[in-house]
Amino acid sequence: MPSRAVPSPPPTRFVHLDEARSRFGAQVDRLGTLFTVGDPLADQAAAALASLPRAEREALVASALAEGIDACPKAPEPLRALFATLDHTPFWVDTKRAARGGRAFLATGIAGGFALAFASLVLGYCSPAGNKPLAFSGRLRENAPRRLAETSRFVQAVSLPGGMGRFADGFAIAVRVRLMHAQVRRMCLAAPGWDRGAWGTPINQVDMAGTVLLFSLIVIDGLAKLGFPLRANGSEDLLHLWRHVGVVLGVAEELLPASEREARRLWDLIASTQEGPDADARALASALIEGGVQRATTPEGRQEASRRAAIGYGLSRYLIGHEVADALGYPRPTWSVALPALSAALRAIVGAVRRVGPLEDWLASVGERRWEAVVTAGLGATPATFAIPESLAVSR
Repeated sequence: MPSRAVPSPPPTRFVHLDEARSRFGAQVDRLGTLFTVGDPLADQAAAALASLPRAEREALVASALAEGIDACPKAPEPLRALFATLDHTPFWVDTKRAARGGRAFLATGIAGGFALAFASLVLGYCSPAGNKPLAFSGRLRENAPRRLAETSRFVQAVSLPGGMGRFADGFAIAVRVRLMHAQVRRMCLAAPGWDRGAWGTPINQVDMAGTVLLFSLIVIDGLAKLGFPLRANGSEDLLHLWRHVGVVLGVAEELLPASEREARRLWDLIASTQEGPDADARALASALIEGGVQRATTPEGRQEASRRAAIGYGLSRYLIGHEVADALGYPRPTWSVALPALSAALRAIVGAVRRVGPLEDWLASVGERRWEAVVTAGLGATPATFAIPESLAVSR
């Protein structure tokens, strides 16, 4: 009889297991096995693409996305295998429901942007092992505003009506992000400083599932704290949209919750089995919030950027809570004590507007235009290409 493969032991980053087992049972040990699992289809495709010149590689991916893999006779077999799965939409995907979820999010305008930047991204950095691929790349510390703009473009693209259609921009960006992740995974594993026993596989299944929750569940919670809660069905619809995005990103379906209740349980399990923020988390959060200060070229520009950073720290502290904010070394601005009252007032205003159909439609259109303006301004004259990286920016 053929012997069964013995699963790799979970990395040492996976902690507090006895307490977790008392709450989550066998799910804990199943989750532990997924820290060592990457994305085999995308990994094989990225390895095949890495042998091609950069221009040829990018042209091939662009053609496969725009015309279909059958229009690419020179495509390597691993890339064909990847697109064979990408061309299949899961039976459970409800495009109308996903469109409602995306529109509900975009309608929140600047509030959605605050929840994404100051809650979702920051909490993503807090994982002291999940943040290592980003820390290895050095990219965020080099140009935090640029990366935030690219992330915003991704979120906007998948949220637009039909954004996850096979030939839509959101789908294309999700595929490119998947290939980027696969390439970064390959490079991190080849880097001398990667500690697989401590951190597991770079951008593993657990960390990818966590990212999907950050862009859906944590955004939902952030919006509620800001006084701009989604309707009950809006929350479920947004989670449905990101469940589909997760499939395209290469997340195993067992890690893609089908309801808000399942999403909260998974997030609780992931969050309760990791340590608190480390030095890399503090550096990444600081780079995100203070990026404008570092890039300012005039005293006036630095002064304005410093004011914005102070607002960012206050909003982020309010959204992620004092315990995490203190661990990240955030300042404690005195004005932030007014945020709960401001949130309550905004909640009342939003509730009143939503009771009047034409006003709600107007509010949604304002939010959508705001997202377009923010993404356009953030990217400037250089569009986001989501190209497959050639190398890590730094060595560790």
